[in-house]
Amino acid sequence: MERGRFNMYERHFKRMQDLTLASLALLVLSPILFVVGVMIRIKLGGRIFFLQERPGKDGVVFHLIKFRTMTEERDEQGELLPDDKRLTPFGQKLRSLSIDELPSLINIIKGDLSIVGPRPLLVEYLPRYSVEQKRRHEVRPGLTGLAQVNGRNRLSWEERFKLDVRYVEHVTFWGDWWIVIRTAYKVLRREGISSDTSATMEAFMGNKTMQQ
Repeated sequence: MERGRFNMYERHFKRMQDLTLASLALLVLSPILFVVGVMIRIKLGGRIFFLQERPGKDGVVFHLIKFRTMTEERDEQGELLPDDKRLTPFGQKLRSLSIDELPSLINIIKGDLSIVGPRPLLVEYLPRYSVEQKRRHEVRPGLTGLAQVNGRNRLSWEERFKLDVRYVEHVTFWGDWWIVIRTAYKVLRREGISSDTSATMEAFMGNKTMQQ
């Protein structure tokens, strides 16, 4: 299903707003980014940044930039240990305050991301979406989104995707700023960082009808 129209905010101002705010934030937060980078190098060793391919608008793949929050510990077969084994208290702190997301401001400046939009997920999920769920790729993905202020990782995948599509259908200036303000509130209260059963959100394996 193709979107037939874009409002003036989405067509002309949203990208300009993203670029301006992300550039200012990167400038103001640069001392914090430097200190966090040094601490990651000391506490976790190795690389400072975590780069991963994610699908953006229209499913075009880009490299998402984040601070690394996990060790690179492996088992005897050379496979990475499960997330909950590699996520340190320091890494958990970075996640709970969403500090690990700050390098993604570079993705916003590059045009891969928007400040607000459906969160970019894994490339491997692309063939698992229903036709309706694929609509989340009709706009640029976001650093935060409607799902993030309505439960974040504690939502089921179906609930998250419904909120993503709802956002796609109603992109507005005031809606975006409501999400930004709610995101700040959620981060300060550290709500919804993890799911109820995992250190991170469980993998999306597809819809029930696809699995039958």
